[in-house]
Amino acid sequence: MRVVIGVSGVQRNAAVAACREGRVVAACEQERFTRVRGVGVLRGGFPTEAMDAALSLAGCSGRDDITCAMGEEMILPSGVHPLRFDHQLAHAMSAFYTSPFQEAVVLVCGRSAVPEVSIWEADTRGIRNVAWPWQGLGFTRLYSQLTEAMGFSAGRDEHRLEALARVGNNGCLDKAPSLIGIESDRLWVDSRLRVRIDEWSQPDRPEQQMSRKADVASTLQSHVGDLLLQCLRKVRARLGGANLCLSGGLFYNTNLNTKVQESGIFEQIFIPVHPGNAGLAVGCALGASPHERQQPTANAVWPYLGPEYDLGEIKAVLDNCKLSYEYANEGTLIEEVVKALRRGLLVGWFQGRMEWGPRALGNRSILANPLAPYVLENLNVFLKQREPYRSYAVSVCEEDVDCMFDGPSASPFMQFEHRATDPARLRQIMPCPNARLRVHTLGSHPALLRKLLKAFGNATGTPLLVNTSFNGFQEPIVCTPRDAVRVFYGTGIDMLAIENFILRK
Repeated sequence: MRVVIGVSGVQRNAAVAACREGRVVAACEQERFTRVRGVGVLRGGFPTEAMDAALSLAGCSGRDDITCAMGEEMILPSGVHPLRFDHQLAHAMSAFYTSPFQEAVVLVCGRSAVPEVSIWEADTRGIRNVAWPWQGLGFTRLYSQLTEAMGFSAGRDEHRLEALARVGNNGCLDKAPSLIGIESDRLWVDSRLRVRIDEWSQPDRPEQQMSRKADVASTLQSHVGDLLLQCLRKVRARLGGANLCLSGGLFYNTNLNTKVQESGIFEQIFIPVHPGNAGLAVGCALGASPHERQQPTANAVWPYLGPEYDLGEIKAVLDNCKLSYEYANEGTLIEEVVKALRRGLLVGWFQGRMEWGPRALGNRSILANPLAPYVLENLNVFLKQREPYRSYAVSVCEEDVDCMFDGPSASPFMQFEHRATDPARLRQIMPCPNARLRVHTLGSHPALLRKLLKAFGNATGTPLLVNTSFNGFQEPIVCTPRDAVRVFYGTGIDMLAIENFILRK
């Protein structure tokens, strides 16, 4: 049986995906096995741990006659046949071939290749470069420049700028166009950008310093979004089409994603589970299987593509660590977790196959009660060690979204953010009353989390839970039962629900 693997993330966040009969059956990030956050491919090396896991999940025990597809240069192990794609094409494949569309326009925003913004047309016949005449600075590098100008680390702290912008207001929006703009498919930035940002950030009173900085962050991010929409309007006018796929690290930003979605420039948009370079592993694996690929295919976008562990394996770890635990059937497990959540406890939730991608989507999560007093403080200060203004995502069933939020009806990969219809109801998890929240919507899967959400909703009248990644400080998301146990006892998590086993402190 033919197996094609895709490999990506040379500089950061190495990943491997396996494709069998035109369907992605496994995807794993190297960091989950080495426990080094964001680890790339070491010089002269290869992400062997992720590759071994992906091949095992694909039912392939050896490496003979394996095709390895990639969108970056790297050294391959012996016995692996290489197939290299253009980096931007690999991004386009990772978006379109995992989308539900038969045809779409694809926008790729990156900084690892030239041009930094590229446009593609895709349908069942393939993907074609439109040769859009973009020049120079792209949106991703622009956002990194703004991140640095705001005092954060460019290339690593863009998420911190996004979080700060989420609690600010667009108070300086009239000034932003004088410093950043777009003209003839080219972004321009005034040389005084850093100086002007420093000027805008100065508060009238010292106690206003953080709120003023948040306003500037919100203004800059909003303006970048406006420029992106300006570009997309031009693309739609020239190419037409109803569907848009987005790829590139820029689209980890849920504010920009939501702005594109709500603009209505395209009727439907799709952002893959992993829009950054790690996601190229999936795109390249599918792109190397043109005769077998079934498009569209729901399995390609399935985010639960990592390892899973049976009850025997988990029990062996718990016994080896000499831990006390309870075994519960499904109904009792949900009942006990709901009781813990209602008491304001933090619950580690380890179920099924590990998520593929940067966000916990209900199988490797830490769950919390959004109504509990001090929940935001507990998460930011005692668990995640983050700034007090940082907010957290919530998980909610698709049919309950409209009664709780204004925003896109579906956000299965936590790719959009929403505004609470009753902010006072969720005040315990709102860093400020006007903040939007990232939302993870559930359809039929993951089934057990769905049952938990329904049970919690029946008990409290609020059918949602705070959902953050199950990981230790500065660590990647847990992969194995041993990882889960170590993080449970090394952090402020109060209960661990690991398949049918319950551990308490």
